[in-house]
Order: sequence, then structure tokens, then C-alpha cells
Amino acid sequence: MEQQVKSYLALLEKEIARHNYGRQPASLYEPIRYLMGLGGKRLRPMLTLLSYSLYKSDVKSILPYAAAVEVFHNFTLMHDDIMDKAPLRRGHATVHEKWNTNTAILSGDVMLIKAYEMFMGLEPAVLKTVLRAFNQCAAEVCEGQQWDMEFETSPTVTEAAYIQMIRLKTAVLLGFGLELGAILADAPEQDRKALRAFGTSIGIGFQLKDDLLDAYADPKKFGKQVGGDIIANKKTFLLIKAQEQAKGKQKKELQAWLEATRFSKKEKVTAVKAIYDDLSIPTLTEKKINSFFTKGFNQLEKLSVAAAAKDTLRGYTQALIERQS
Repeated sequence: MEQQVKSYLALLEKEIARHNYGRQPASLYEPIRYLMGLGGKRLRPMLTLLSYSLYKSDVKSILPYAAAVEVFHNFTLMHDDIMDKAPLRRGHATVHEKWNTNTAILSGDVMLIKAYEMFMGLEPAVLKTVLRAFNQCAAEVCEGQQWDMEFETSPTVTEAAYIQMIRLKTAVLLGFGLELGAILADAPEQDRKALRAFGTSIGIGFQLKDDLLDAYADPKKFGKQVGGDIIANKKTFLLIKAQEQAKGKQKKELQAWLEATRFSKKEKVTAVKAIYDDLSIPTLTEKKINSFFTKGFNQLEKLSVAAAAKDTLRGYTQALIERQS
């Protein structure tokens, strides 16, 4: 499994590096090459290749289409970073910081166009199917981002609303990546649906795990400030459940920290985590995470391929689930 994943990752990096995206003006295209060159897990295109490999072995033939998924993902990151006023991406300056906001907007726009262009090598009938699924996914990602921004000014957010937001903003693109591999392999319709559902469920689980790690990860492994969501009053699953369950003194204390404008970051993180611990929020979150992972893996049982064929996809996903950073 590990060797296959390494091999696919090398193919993806070579494919991504092959694309120039455009030449002039250099200030429009250099930011794209910069962001695409920053690396990352390449999770979404990897899922496309692993999904395709369930049915066919010539994964090299679909590399441009898997790379298109990564270009679209990075387009969303470039624009998200502007909206979040984020200074860093993967440990390097974000595009709007390194260049400027207007350039980041336009470069992101071109990335979206290039993602569509990269699909144009498909046969017309397949292209129509791919674009129909891609268009739905792309619109949903934008819907999710809008909900996320609206949640910033909402006094409270329900668990159901939050799950729906992360489904749209994060999870549906994993689902599309897997469905794309199945479409390109001419897999049965029921397999396409099952793979999309698998990706969507594990995508929700991954985001919930990120929520938990942000508060409870080992700082030495996490690679960024632990408790950043708490400091920023970000409405994560943990905070939403704490607001639902806190009573009396705990509720007043939690609200006081949410309303505080001047505070010690370390003190706030410690105090809010103490409330989470008293309410068993970490255990509750783990239970919710596992429910989505279980739901996702149950979808794999519906696939019309031999059990052994699913081992690499299952193993790759399981390794991501078990990460601690």
C-alpha cells in the first residue's frame, strides 16, 4: 500500500510541475505556480487515482484530470486566505501577502478557469458527466464558504448547520475526487454514488478531527498554534456542543471568554479547554468523528470490486484518520 501511494504521489507531483498555467503577465501566473509548488498532502487527486485504480491500472492516463482537482482545491485556498486574512499557507506567505489582494483574486480566478481547461481532453460524453458533477461540487464549496463566513457573526450555530457547512465547504470535494476516478474508469453508477458518499463522510470526519486537534494536539507535532480556534472564537463542533451543554457558572464563564477583547491567549485556551473537559466535549467529538468514519467505510462495502482491491484505498484513508497533526 505504502509503495503504491508513494508512486502515485510522485506521478502527481510530476504532473503538477509540468503545467505552466500561462506566461504573461508574469504577475498573474507566477502566484499560481508558487501556490501549486508549496506541496501538501495532495489528498484529493490521490483519492481520484486510488478510486480509478479499483477498476483499471493505467492511472497515468488520468493524471491531468486528477491534477485538475488539485488546481481547483488550491483556487479555493487562495481565495479563502484572502477572506480569512491568513498570513501563512503551508508555512509560507500567502499569495495576497507575497503579492497583493487584487493579484490573488485574479490568479485564483485563472486557476478556476485552468481547472476546467484541464478537463477538456476528455471524450465529449465523459466530459459532460464530469462537468455536471464538478459544477455541483464547485457551487457547493462556495455555498459552504459563505455559510462559514456568516457563522462568524452568528451568536449561535446548531450542530446540524455546522455539519452541513463542513459537508459543503470541505467534504464534497473529497467526494467528487473519488467519484471522478469512478467516472473515468467507467465504474457502475452504484459504485460512483458509494465512492462519493464515502468521500463526503470521511471528509466531514477529517474536519471534525481538525477541530479536535486544534485544541488538543501535541504542539510539537501540530505545526501551528494549538488553541487557535479557541483564541479566535471559531464556531467549531467543540464550541457549539459546549454552548449547548454548559449551564450556570460554566455557561457564564464560557460566555465571558467569548466576549473578552483583552486576554492572555494561553489563559483563555486553558480555561476554555477546562470547560470542554468538564463537559466531556473531547469524548463527544471523538464519538461523532468515528460515526462519520464508520458511515464512510460502510459505503466501501457496496462496491462491486473484490475486497482485496479496496485495501490500498482503505489503508490510505485509515492512515490519515490516525494522524496526530
